[in-house]
Amino acid sequence: MQIDIKKYKTIVFDCDGVVLDSNVVKTEAYFRTAKHLGATDEQAQALVDYHVRLGGISRYHKFDYYLREITHQPVTQEAIQILLDEFARELEVVLLECEIAEGLDTLREATPKASWMILSGGDQQEIRTLFAKRDLAKYFDGGLFGSPDNKDTVLAREKENGHLQFPALFIGDSKYDFEASTRAGLDFVFLSDWTEVADWQDFCKKNQINVAKNLMELL
Repeated sequence: MQIDIKKYKTIVFDCDGVVLDSNVVKTEAYFRTAKHLGATDEQAQALVDYHVRLGGISRYHKFDYYLREITHQPVTQEAIQILLDEFARELEVVLLECEIAEGLDTLREATPKASWMILSGGDQQEIRTLFAKRDLAKYFDGGLFGSPDNKDTVLAREKENGHLQFPALFIGDSKYDFEASTRAGLDFVFLSDWTEVADWQDFCKKNQINVAKNLMELL
């Protein structure tokens, strides 16, 4: 796959599976979160399956679905917050230890005029704290964005306020990344090395999506 990475004024990166090898640890954290709060193995696995199917979607939405459709409990702010807090505790250590994508600094040097932005389904404050601790925030002069706002909302807002300049590229590893990118008018590259999309090859072929294994292949 060949793409002229230097032509873009804005490059938007998903976080999990693109900048960090964190898809698997997050999936495991969903299972443990449900179990620690009283779920059966079947209920915890149902949450995991829903999470994987909706890669890139906010955890707020997933926990709402978990309460409503899997455990059939009242969906209250308190119930959601208990799940969010437990999930954050599960992630606190593992996100500090997971692998950072090779070539991030080289890619940044190759695109000195581009504004870089993180757009994640993960919690926005969690991402900002994590990237500060891991010395990654310095690369992303365009901002670090995450839930509770979804990706469509953030892209529309950043276009409206002029922070997202075109031509723009979105680098992601989920179907939702591609769909949100397309709706916002950005070019898109799918990274395959760390994705959890089981049928990614068929999906990318069907939608004629540019594919790279990892960030190094974009250089």
